[in-house]
Amino acid sequence: MKTFNLDDISIEIVQKNIKNVHLSVHPPHGKVTIAAPLRMDTQTLRVFAISKLSWIRKQQAKIKNQKRETAREYINKENHYYLGKRYLLKVIDTDLRPKVILKHNTIELHVKPNTNTLQRKTILESWYRNKLKELIEEYISNWEKQIKVRVKDFGVRKMKTKWGSCNHNAQRIWLNLELAKKPRHCIEYVVVHEMVHLINRLHDERFVAYMDKFLPQWRAIKRELNELPIGNRGD
Repeated sequence: MKTFNLDDISIEIVQKNIKNVHLSVHPPHGKVTIAAPLRMDTQTLRVFAISKLSWIRKQQAKIKNQKRETAREYINKENHYYLGKRYLLKVIDTDLRPKVILKHNTIELHVKPNTNTLQRKTILESWYRNKLKELIEEYISNWEKQIKVRVKDFGVRKMKTKWGSCNHNAQRIWLNLELAKKPRHCIEYVVVHEMVHLINRLHDERFVAYMDKFLPQWRAIKRELNELPIGNRGD
């Protein structure tokens, strides 16, 4: 994978069998990538990037100023989010097996006495992962009929720069664990986005047409999702 620098900005080049150049600035750190046709040389892409330098800096500044979640300590009365709603964490000591119970306004974290911060985080993230998988499975089942595609496998993992990804050959999609904290319609949007990639790999006009057909409000949802507070993706 090639990279080049413009002043203090490192730009990563990903060359594919595509027709057009796609420039992206990714949260949470403002990473810059260019997806380019195989025929284009690095110097041509450098000139292209220079012409977009003002836009790149503007997008990076927007990401830098975006609201961010404070580091969590997993203690009593700390704010945590699930499906877009804020809950207060309630830590309860127990000699039984650790578990998480969702109440009306609280998330109960049942753990053994002296459980440290990392252990509490691991238990809560495991709960997030399982709940998110249940929801993803439901959305996949519903959308397979409409999109007319089959998802052979899916998973949840931490991602630094993406909400989801798709392995076209394996017919597998991955979703970012952080989505468990976001509203349901945002999760559904990412599921649909990745499922559409199973029939169209690129972010081209055909992809946009599919998204318009299946989820006409997808642009507004994407904007909402990307404006929500950024968590510590991939930590």
